[in-house]
Amino acid sequence: MSRGKKSVLVAVVGAAHGIQGGVRVKFFTTNPLNLSMYGPLCDKNGKSYQIKLLRQQKTLIIVHFEGINDRTQAEELNGTKLFIDCIYLPNDLEDDEFYQDDLIGFTAFDSNGREMGFVSAFFNFGAGDIVEITIKGGTNQLIPFTKIAIPHIDMTVKRIVINPIASGLESH
Repeated sequence: MSRGKKSVLVAVVGAAHGIQGGVRVKFFTTNPLNLSMYGPLCDKNGKSYQIKLLRQQKTLIIVHFEGINDRTQAEELNGTKLFIDCIYLPNDLEDDEFYQDDLIGFTAFDSNGREMGFVSAFFNFGAGDIVEITIKGGTNQLIPFTKIAIPHIDMTVKRIVINPIASGLESH
């Protein structure tokens, strides 16, 4: 995969697990056990990683990659972000489904129809998805990516509607 093509972050490698090259992996897919069906995984430099074994152990997802055979090699992968090329993602989404990456650049409006800015990034620090809105004038605001804070997303005109109170941008 060439990083020049549009790609999506699907996982981040965590700590080594065991002595035979296994790693803990944090996935950003609906079903992490299906990750190997999406096509090749690559890091930001374009290095490809082939999944040899993927299993769930209690609340963890453990992955063994081809060519990573011991704990030392596994420890070197800690923090590696893994991407897939968008062409491998399913296109048969429901009406209310979308890929977050597709929302980058959408215009953000408040519930009264006033333009606020645009969607500039998404984050997840462990407590849920957060959307970054670049407000007109250049400041950035982080708001929860929830149905209450963002009650409407229109894919056809590339806009989102933000509830200023529920998003924490305004108080009562």
